[in-house]
Amino acid sequence: MSDVLELVDVSVVRDGRALVDRVSWSVAEGERWVILGPNGAGKTTLLNIASSYLFPTTGTAQILGEKLGGVDVFELRPRIGMAGSALAERLPRSQTVLQTVLTAAYGMTAGWQEDYEEVDEARARAFLDRLGMSDHLDRRFGTLSEGERKRTQIARALMTDPELLLLDEPAAGLDLGGREDLVRRLGRLARDPYAPSMIMVTHHVEEIAPGFTHVLLIRRGKVLEAGPIPEVLTSANLSRCFGLPLVVENRGDRWTAQGLPLT
Repeated sequence: MSDVLELVDVSVVRDGRALVDRVSWSVAEGERWVILGPNGAGKTTLLNIASSYLFPTTGTAQILGEKLGGVDVFELRPRIGMAGSALAERLPRSQTVLQTVLTAAYGMTAGWQEDYEEVDEARARAFLDRLGMSDHLDRRFGTLSEGERKRTQIARALMTDPELLLLDEPAAGLDLGGREDLVRRLGRLARDPYAPSMIMVTHHVEEIAPGFTHVLLIRRGKVLEAGPIPEVLTSANLSRCFGLPLVVENRGDRWTAQGLPLT
């Protein structure tokens, strides 16, 4: 398998502080990765590099075989799907759910005077159906619940048939029911052999959907461990990552973590 992402000694420095520090990491085609770590660890910084919206201060980054700094990012970005709070803020609240997904076909956030082909609308409807949004096609984006917005964003990210799908804390702000519904749907997507390679940022092991294959643990900008989930997601590694004693358990195809009781 070829690498869809390869970082070599990548650092991002802002105001004298390294947001990520000499990170080397590769994601192979077909892998589904979770980036896990505490607040401020550098998770979203890594995702922004993978999306081509942030260039390393030092080191090299290759995305889908193209080196940042030597490729037209406007040709590269349509090959990358992304869903996260930063994009959600740019989506017009007055657009319908169907329009919100359709605009991705032209690389836009808002409709103008585009003429969409039947195949575009069919694709949009299919992705929305897959994410449980078929009953909300005519709803305004601004009237959706947080969970419905998250699912609409993921459908939108898939619209361009990306080779790499990036998810920035997709379960953030969801209640228990919304989180479990989203995890179930992400698990179905992750197990689909025709789905793109995936990278998801999260703070919580409970949000790791079945079908995700690898995890990268990051703390204070440095990678602590990276590799297959069963090998890396241990109590010792997670305790080191979050800076307190934690017990990690695997129950079936899901993961849990909790702190040790105070004595």
